[in-house]
Amino acid sequence: KIPLTVEEIINFGESNRELFIKSSTYSIIPITVTETGLTISWIFSSDPKSISFSVVYQESEDTPLDQCKVLIPMTRCNSHKETIRGQVKVRNPGIYTLIFDNTFSRFISKRVFYHLAVERPVIYDGSDFP
Repeated sequence: KIPLTVEEIINFGESNRELFIKSSTYSIIPITVTETGLTISWIFSSDPKSISFSVVYQESEDTPLDQCKVLIPMTRCNSHKETIRGQVKVRNPGIYTLIFDNTFSRFISKRVFYHLAVERPVIYDGSDFP
């Protein structure tokens, strides 16, 4: 579990991070978001073989897991063959959790190389209009 804030992701820079996920386990990256309108985006690849990926939304840490909203259902990704990219729009403050799931693999541990980014919406105020 690697809890992150929007500011920490903005300070990520361009470097990739690495997760080591043992066979039959999963890793989560909860991102706490306090402002709406942001876009959280990710890029990841895995080695060796595929990994399953999902994104869920939780209003607060106290929200029971069965009441979390699944934004991206658990999907098996061929991320060992191609880089997976995606994004989610922040509609409500809360915790957006990326889940890398290797529970289907009984013997093979995986490494996931990932990069996260957060974009704030560009709000045009008309100030450069003559």
